[in-house]
Amino acid sequence: QVQLVESGGGLVQPGGSLRLSCAASGRIFTMRHMGWYRQGPGKQRELVARIFSDGSTNYADSVKGRFTISRDNVKNSVYLQMNSLKPEDTADYYCHVKGQLLGSSDFDSWGQGTQVTVSS
Repeated sequence: QVQLVESGGGLVQPGGSLRLSCAASGRIFTMRHMGWYRQGPGKQRELVARIFSDGSTNYADSVKGRFTISRDNVKNSVYLQMNSLKPEDTADYYCHVKGQLLGSSDFDSWGQGTQVTVSS
């Protein structure tokens, strides 16, 4: 199957920036959909941003203009640049990738999560 390893979370002051990274490994043929979700304290998991194989993106309204998702198909990686962070961005952030394995089976994988805390 496909393993996802996230990094880049941490503690940052309001207005600060962080960059999350997610690297996928395994017998990957293609990654159709790569995204970031988050789950804040006492909240349901929600979509933050996603990027498709054609490079198109969509974002949650709450992060538009502040967050940017990007991907590196050579490195099988997806990134989330988070600027102008707010306390309400505090959450565990999860990488999610859907695609196809070598041998044509589909996969749908989640990372283990990385914590982002925005606080002064």
